[in-house]
Formats: sequence, C-alpha cells, structure tokens
Amino acid sequence: EHTQLQEIQRLEEQLSINAFDYNCHVDLIKLLKQEGELFSLRKARQRMSELFPLTEEIWLDWLKDEIGLEQPNREKLYELFERAVKDYICPDIWLEYAQYSIGGMGLPGGIDKVRSIFERAMTAVGLHVTKGQMVWEAYREFENAIFSTLQPQLGGIPSHEEQELLNTQLERIHTLFRRQLAIPLMDMEATYAEFEEWSEQGVSDTIKHHYKKALQQMEKLKPFEESLLAAEPPKLAEYQAYIDFELKEGDPARIQIIFERTLAENCLVPDMWAKYTTYLDRQLKIKDLVLSTHDRAVRNCPWTMGLWKSYLLALERHEADHPTVSDVFEKALNAGFIQATDYVEIWQAYLDYLRRRVDFSKESSKELEELRGAFSRSLDYMNLCVIVGFGESGDPSCAIMQIWAKIEALHCKNMQKARELWDTIMTKGNAKYANMWMEYYNLERSYGDSVHCRKALHRAVQCTSDYPEHVCEVLLAFERVEGSLEDWDLAVQKTETRLNRVNEQRAKVAEKEATVARQEEDRAEQRRKAKSEKKAQKKMGKDVRAGEKRKAQQDYEDNWNDGTAEQASKRHRGNEDQTAEEQMETEAGLFGRNAPPGFKKPQQAVAAAPQKQKDDKPELRNDNNSVFISNLAYTLEEPEAKLRTMFEPCGPIKQIRPVFSTKGTFKGYCYIQFESVASVAEALKLDRQEMENRPVFVSPCVDKNKNPDFKVFKYNTSMEKQKIFISGLPFSCTKEQLKEVCKSYGTIKDVRLVTYRSGKPKGLAYVEFTEETHASQAVLKMDGMVIDGNTISVAISNPPRRNVMDKPGAGRPMDLKSRQAYGARGKGRTQLSMVPRSLHRQNLPLKQVENGTSAAQPPASASTSATAENKPLSNSDFARMLLNK
Repeated sequence: EHTQLQEIQRLEEQLSINAFDYNCHVDLIKLLKQEGELFSLRKARQRMSELFPLTEEIWLDWLKDEIGLEQPNREKLYELFERAVKDYICPDIWLEYAQYSIGGMGLPGGIDKVRSIFERAMTAVGLHVTKGQMVWEAYREFENAIFSTLQPQLGGIPSHEEQELLNTQLERIHTLFRRQLAIPLMDMEATYAEFEEWSEQGVSDTIKHHYKKALQQMEKLKPFEESLLAAEPPKLAEYQAYIDFELKEGDPARIQIIFERTLAENCLVPDMWAKYTTYLDRQLKIKDLVLSTHDRAVRNCPWTMGLWKSYLLALERHEADHPTVSDVFEKALNAGFIQATDYVEIWQAYLDYLRRRVDFSKESSKELEELRGAFSRSLDYMNLCVIVGFGESGDPSCAIMQIWAKIEALHCKNMQKARELWDTIMTKGNAKYANMWMEYYNLERSYGDSVHCRKALHRAVQCTSDYPEHVCEVLLAFERVEGSLEDWDLAVQKTETRLNRVNEQRAKVAEKEATVARQEEDRAEQRRKAKSEKKAQKKMGKDVRAGEKRKAQQDYEDNWNDGTAEQASKRHRGNEDQTAEEQMETEAGLFGRNAPPGFKKPQQAVAAAPQKQKDDKPELRNDNNSVFISNLAYTLEEPEAKLRTMFEPCGPIKQIRPVFSTKGTFKGYCYIQFESVASVAEALKLDRQEMENRPVFVSPCVDKNKNPDFKVFKYNTSMEKQKIFISGLPFSCTKEQLKEVCKSYGTIKDVRLVTYRSGKPKGLAYVEFTEETHASQAVLKMDGMVIDGNTISVAISNPPRRNVMDKPGAGRPMDLKSRQAYGARGKGRTQLSMVPRSLHRQNLPLKQVENGTSAAQPPASASTSATAENKPLSNSDFARMLLNK
C-alpha cells in the first residue's frame, strides 16, 4: 500500500509537469481505483476527459462506478452519459445509458425519456451490423414490459379507452419489429422467426419484401464482417475496403456508421479522421454533426495541423461566431505540431478567415485593425516561438508577409506599408533570389509607380545571384517601354558590369570544380591500378602453384602405361563442353576411378569426392518454375533448410539446390524450383528480405546464354511524381521511424531503405505515396528537416538515366579470336603456358624456327601441328612429343 501511494504521488507530479501524458493518466486511474479513493478517482477521470476522448472501456468503468453508489445523482449521471456518447459511437455505452434510464421510468415523464434515449440510440448505432441487434432487442423488451404491465391492471373486459391503449402499445412493438427487419443485421433469421411467432395476423407482404431486401444486403456485407472478425487490430485495411464499398452504395447513414466503427478502433489515425470530416463537409453538411466530428478529430489527433485547418474552415462555413473560431485557433497553436511549417499554415488559415471578415470599402474598421494585429502577431510568433522551438522560421520565403503586402496594396491602397514589408522580406536572406524580386516588381507594376519599379529592378540586378540574366532582361525590357535614353544607357551599363562579374565568378567556380574532378579521377585511376596489380599478383601466385601441382602429377602419370594414362583424364580447361564429372576426374587424375586395384587415394581425391555428390542435382536454370537466390552469406549454415523455411509459404517446393565450390564451401547462391509457376510470383515478392542481417536477392531464373538481353532492374529509372527520394538519413533510421515521420503528409504506399549488398544502410530512402499531391507536400515540408542530428534532403524521385554500357547488349561484341584468347567468359585462361615447347616450335612459321631443322620436317608434322590446334590432346600425346624431341 505504501508503494502504491508513492507511485500515485509520482504520477501526479508527472502530470503537473506534462498534462498531455496519456499513459500517465491511465496508470493513475488504475491505481486510484485499486485504492478505492472515489473522490480522487473521479477527479482524475474528469481531468483526463477534459484533455482526451476516453475509450469505451474507461467510460464504462467510470459510469458503472458512479451507478454503484448508494445514492447516485441521476441528473449528474445523465450529463456523464451525454459526454460519453459524444466521444465515440459505442453500442455498449448506449445500451448502458438506456438501461439506466429505465430505472427512472417511474418518475414524471420517465417513460418518454426512456423512449427518447432509445430512439437516439437507434439513430446512432441501430445500423451497427454486429452489435445493433442487442439495442433493438432491449428496446422491444422495454415496450413488451410496458404491455405486460398494462394487462393485469385492466382485468376483465377492457373499456374502449383501455383497448385503444393496448392497441397503441401493440402497434409500437409491431413497428419496432418492422423497422429492425428492414435493416441488415447479424442473426436476422432469429428475429424474423420471433416476429412470426409474436404476430397473430401473420407477416405482411411489405415486411417480407423489406426483410428479403435486407437479407440480400447482408449477404454483400458478410465478407467484410468476416474479414474484420479474422483480422488482427487495427484492421485498417479491412475497414478501408468496407468504407469504399459503402461509399459506392451511397447510403449516408451506413457510411457514417462504418466510419464511426473504424475510428473507434483507429482513433489515432489522422488520415481516417480527415476522410470522415471531408465526407461530412462535402456530402451531409449537417452543422451539429460536422462540427462535433471536427472537434472529436482534433481531440484525438491534436498534433495534425490539417485537422485543425479543416475545423477552422468548417466553423466559418457554418457561420460560427467569431469568439468560437478564435478559441479553436488558440487551441491549435497550443496543440504541439511536429514541424515549423505547420504553424505557418495554421496562421495562414486563420489570417484568411480574418481577411474575409473585413469590409474593405470602409477606410477603417474593427475587423481591419484586428487583421493587421493578427499579421503582426503572427510574425512575432514565428520569431519568438517557432524559431526557438524548431531552429527555423518555417517560412523562409516570408509568404505571410507577402500576403500582407498584397492586401495592403490591393485592398487598402497603402503602398508605403507594402514597401516596408518587402524591405523586411529582402533583409531576411531573400534578396539573392530572382523570383522574389519579380514578385516585388509585379506588385509595384500593378499598384505602384514606374519610379519604384525601376528602383526595384536596379536593386535586383545588383543583388540577384541565382538568375541574374533574367532580372537584367526584365530591366532592359522595362526601359524599352518607359525609360529615357539616359535610363537605357544606365541600365545597359549596369547589366553589362553585373553579367561580366557573374561570368568571372562562374569561370573561377568551374575551374575549381574541374580541378577537383581531375584530382578525383587521378585518385580513382590510382586505386584501379593498385587493385589490378594486386589482382594480377594474386592470380600469378595461384597459377604458379597450380602449374607446379600439375607438373608433379604429370611426372607421376608418365610412369604408367600410355594407354591407361590416355584414358585417365583430359586436362584442357578451355574446353567449354567438359562436364562436371570430367572436371572432377581431372582433379583426381589417376587416383580416380581408373587407378590400379588396391591403390590408396591421396587426401585431395578423397576431399573432392563429396563435391561430386553435391553437384549431381540437375541445374534449375531456364525453368519457369524456378527462382535464383543470391547475396547469401558464405558462412550460412544449413542453407537448404533455412531457405525452405523462408520460401515454403510461397508454395510447394520441388527442389532446393545450394551451389558449392570444389572445396565444399557454400558460394552464397542457389536455385529453388517450385511445383507451380504461380509460386514464382510470390517468391519474387520476398526480394531483399533479410536473412542473418543480409538482404536476400530473389530474381527470375533465366539462362543468360540463351537470353543475353535479359536483365532485372526492380525499380523505375524515370521520374515518379508520387515518390520522394530522401538522402542524408542517419544510418540508425528504420522503416518504421521514417514512416512515422512521413505519414502526416499523406497515405504511404511503400517505404524502401537503400542498402549495400551486405545489408548496411546507405542513408538513402524512397517513400511512395498514393497521390502526387502528398509527395509534393512532403518535399516542401521535409526538405532540410533534421532527424537525429542529420539534415536530410528531399526531392521528387527522378533517378539519373542508367549508363549505356550497363544495358544488356550494350557492350562490344566479343569476336571469335578474343574468345579463343581470353576463354569462354572473357577472362584469361592462365598466365603460364602448359603446352610443351616442342609443340610451340611446330606451330611457328618456318622463318621463325630456331634450334632445329624444320625445313627437313616431313609433311605429316605440319598436318599434326595443324590438327593440334583443334583436337584436344591427351597426356600420352604430350609424353610422345617429349620423347620424340
């Protein structure tokens, strides 16, 4: 108990510091309920309900605690119920409200009050497919109870007035049955059977018609209800599909109830509130419903500027009084937006509202002074609050001041004030931009005079650094129309001087960039040379060792019979038709299958034997049922088992073939063959899923020898207006964190973090939205944002055009001579010649032969050398040539 009291005290202190800590409120209420402190518990619940909408569970606990008191205050409880039913549309709360009101039916007007509450409940939740039925049944039970109490009171034969009373009550029950049977609800058949049993006159054709129509509608709704029942919270995708269906059907009441059901489980999703309020604003336009929904939206998601902006517009649209609009705006300023630009937008929305209130036909008015005061306050707010909180004004182009200047010039005819504002705009770092000077020039051109136009253009020529040619052209064009000869000469002189200076600066910058580029190219060339030299040295050492190994083996083979040696193996690595079995035989030499009986295999041959078993499986390439898996770790243990676990959900697997080297080590790639072609599409969706912290590359299994133009590139290389490219991200940023940052700008379709082949992040990402406007909004608001100390850059995705040499078939075709010189794959076969010198001498022209009598060679020798170039030679051929030497 002492520990709980300390925890209660700690939570109350925490709330005194931060009253918007939702979880802290919940924990405090739970502890106070355990302690049984009713007064403190009621106070804590009251404080939380003023800041947040309460969930159905919290409201029901609160209501039941108040009802359980010895002498509950009925009027206070009615007020509490009214607050509860406004937060969310919950059938359980309405049912509790109606049942509690039944307890007061004995009071004056009690029955009418119960009926009014039930009717409101029918309007609010009567269409709820899964829970609406229990409210209808409670209503009918209430009317049946009244009917049963009337019969014993009457006794005997009722009078005419008493019979009228009984008939009226029966008609009420009959009407409730008829209304319920016309609505698609769960377990409608049981209600219809109950009505048939209750009704003495049978079921009319009209009721049957409406009932069948409701049954047909219920069949359409069942798939959506079943998907909601099977899905895990928050079920947002299932609810969205349900909403889309109801929007197509077009029944406003049903659309409203499905939105309410969605928001009861997804109350912290701003996009869903935005869709609901937009629908109400454009379709229903019922003032009380629209404004109450907007109020609930900003209470649930106060950090979302768009909801506050929509709320202000709805208040103005429904002609709310000025103090109400101003009060909502002040609440918005204290809501805690997540970025500086949000404050700029909410100020702009409020200033637009104030401007529309002003009657500019009057020289001075209270509304005009309030508008000017609001403009001045907005600028102070940006300087004092936004810059301090976010490190930026959120309005670098001074859009608010530009609007103020236009209003002063257009409506108030006060160019002096407009010029003062533009002077302030230019001193805030905007004087270097040509478009800002053009805005000012156009304002002077429209509402000012030629003197100030010329002055603005001369200043623009001196200050503009991004597009000085443009402002120079505008100045010369202006002087052609309105200037004197002296004005023209001065303009030409200033523009030429300015452009010469700009060209000199650009030349210096270009020279500096060229120097840096050359230095970078030199460093890159040095790295390439060092890498190629290192690779050549490594290959030389490897080939030398391989040559010594083959020479030792050849010496041993020469001691055996020539015929046996000829059958042992063929050692021509350049032969592309050599099978895997022949390659193994080459490695093993005479210690393989043709070794003499009883001869013991050396260690090398024993080690090579298991490799043959691994390669016995047929290749799966060029198979429509197969995929190629790559970028796996070389150290991956049991790759077949792990890949089976990963890809089995895609469909039945026929075979998995990991590829191993001759030493038995895993090469990091494999082939998977499925039973069905449909499984391949599902497997390709797993591309870049991680396995042991490395992205797994999944691609179609295609034989590139037969399809040389085939090349897989998963992503577009052209502009994608609905997708943004983000650079400069911290390496610790995850997809979930990035999605959280971006979701306030629109509905996100996909988030992709760019990584190296090893899975390490590059600090780059692509975020795809469902609409182009969302992506544009994200670029405007996120570019330059700071995330974990990193300033990010954001732009519309427009990947550079891929290099021509990267495209399939773009390389220079390899001719036959190059293939002979460099091998089947374009690489050197070896740097050491394994052909005996005598064979070299036979292939040389007569005039180049040294140390011999080639002129006396018989013609057969020439024919032998001619065929040696084409026919593979055995070990015995080499031995015979050495002996004939």
